Parts: sequence; structure tokens; C-alpha cells
Amino acid sequence: QVQLVESGGALVQAGGSLRLSCAASGPIFSINSVDWYRESPGKRREWVARIAPNDWIEYAPSVKGRFSVSRDDASYTGYLQMNSLKPEDTGLYRCNAELTELPGTIWNGWGQGTQVIVSS
Repeated sequence: QVQLVESGGALVQAGGSLRLSCAASGPIFSINSVDWYRESPGKRREWVARIAPNDWIEYAPSVKGRFSVSRDDASYTGYLQMNSLKPEDTGLYRCNAELTELPGTIWNGWGQGTQVIVSS
């Protein structure tokens, strides 16, 4: 069974950096795309960034220039590098990935999330 597990969240001071990981496991042929979202109490889930097939990358305006996404196809892992963190970046960061399973079906699912807290 395919699973996604995020990691890398922590408490960090404003201006600091973190790198989040989204690791897929199970019978996987390839990662097609990875989207990152964040959730905060009292706010709607916010889309943060995406790395799509052929490495097409997009960012939300609120993080553009500070965050960067990447992926390692060999380990079926997506990454979110977060620099110059601000208190408003605080939230539960979750990845949503589309994968091609073995023997060829498309799978889409979520990880459980990793908490990021940015102190001022």
C-alpha cells in the first residue's frame, strides 16, 4: 500500500530555515507531482507550492523567493526548502502527491503533516 510521510517540521526563529520532506513508500513506479499545503487554526488550507511532471514549479505569492521545491525520483521523496521564515508561515504542512503505482495505476493521496512553528 502506498503511503506518504512528511518530516522536518520544527520550532524555529523568524529568519531561520527548515527543509521538509515528503517520502512515498510502497509499490511505486514514479512520482508525478507533489503539492505542498499548510493549515492553520482559523484559516483555510493554503496551497504553498507544486512540482509537477517535467519539473514544472509554481509557488504561492506569499512564499515565492523564500521557498523552493524539489524532488528525488530515486527515493520517491519531495522536498520543501523554506528560508527566511516568518511567523505567518506557522502551520501544519502537508503534501499531496500523485504517483504512478506498480503496475500502472494512478494514486493520489495525502500525508499526515508536519508542524512548523515560527517564533518572532
